[in-house]
Order: sequence, then C-alpha cells, then structure tokens
Amino acid sequence: MPESEDWSPPEGSWASSAARRRNMQAIRSRDTKPERLIRRLVHANGLRYRVAAKPLPDLRRTADIVFRPVKVAVFIDGCYWHGCPEHYVPPKTNSGYWSEKVARNVARDRDTDKRLNEAGWLVIRFWEHEDSDACALAIVNAVRDRRSAQPL
Repeated sequence: MPESEDWSPPEGSWASSAARRRNMQAIRSRDTKPERLIRRLVHANGLRYRVAAKPLPDLRRTADIVFRPVKVAVFIDGCYWHGCPEHYVPPKTNSGYWSEKVARNVARDRDTDKRLNEAGWLVIRFWEHEDSDACALAIVNAVRDRRSAQPL
C-alpha cells in the first residue's frame, strides 16, 4: 500500500513514516532467532529453564532465559537496541530520539545487572552476533557450576 502524502503518525507515535512504523512494530522482543537457537542448544544439554521470565518478582524486567533454582539470568541482546560497540550504527532519521532510546536501554541493562547481582544472581549477557554454540556452552557451564556449589 503506497504511503499517502498526507500521512501523519497516530497521536503520541514516534514513527517518522508509515513504513517505519510497520517495520518497528514487526521487531520481536522475544523468541528471536539467536534466542531460539541458544535455547535449543542449552535444552539439548539437558538443562531446563524459563523463557522471558522475571528473575525477581518486584523487578519489572524479564531475562531471555532464567534458571531460578541456581539464580542464573541470561540476556541475548540485540546489537541495535542495546548499543553493541561492534555493530551499533546510529540512525540517520530521528537520530536524537533513537540515540537517547538506546542510551536508556544500556543504562537499564546496567541497572538490571546491578540489581540481580545484589540479589545473588549470576547475569550472563551475549550479543546476538556471538557464536551460539559458545554461548550455549558458557550457559551450561555456569548453571552446572552453580548447581555443584549448592549445598545438598
């Protein structure tokens, strides 16, 4: 459907065009390809977990993979949305808004890490571009290490 000359975003919308709005609405916040692949590999190693769960009930943030009994929270961060130092490219359109948005995301990520660490959780973060096998192996090793350290 062609974009009309008189298109304007809905009230309160951040979209600069109808096409941009459709594109942004299509971005998944969970079950991305890297998440699904890493979960499959972790599951194949015999580990069970919660998906898109809150590690702490009073914290309004979810981790991509949660191992509650051993307090391990895994985040697989998108390069754009979380400001990857290797791949983040500031947008050309509405750059002020998006750069601030990404900066707020990064600050929230650091705050999440701090709060979870203070509550005794191990936080593991990966970038979406990292090797899935290596990520899964790191998760499996971390969970098994924490399990073996728990008193019987």
